[in-house]
Amino acid sequence: MNVKGFTHKYGDNVDTDVIIPARYLNTANHKELAAHCMEDIDAEFVNNVKDGDIMVGGANFGCGSSREHAPIAIKESGISCVIASTFARIFYRNAINIGLAILECPEASEKIAAGDEVAVDFDTGVITNITKNEEYKAQPFPEFIKEIIASNGLLNSLK
Repeated sequence: MNVKGFTHKYGDNVDTDVIIPARYLNTANHKELAAHCMEDIDAEFVNNVKDGDIMVGGANFGCGSSREHAPIAIKESGISCVIASTFARIFYRNAINIGLAILECPEASEKIAAGDEVAVDFDTGVITNITKNEEYKAQPFPEFIKEIIASNGLLNSLK
């Protein structure tokens, strides 16, 4: 399983209230959530994101509340993978549960810039920054997590 896309970069401590502001949590419609993804820190994100793009964050990405709405909004916006230095534990598990690929890699988080073209090989954990001709190594997913992501989420993987 591999992805390739252009990056949208954010800093440390991007919390779930910034990913999807609480004022939009009155809907379960995934497209509606995606329409407001990141709007409080990047008003142009929804206009600029393309299917397959990659989000890059710093430390403690997804901190805050335990709402699943945050990874759902990111995934539904078209993001194929989130790379961060570290993830908040609940966000990490919620992302896997809904089938959003995420990788922890401090070096990639630091060196990738907004707009870089990046490719990710989930089997090896290699993140290739095509723009800068650099490679970074993340821990590859175990088989059961690759299965969940390939199935588009935990519930689908049980069918």
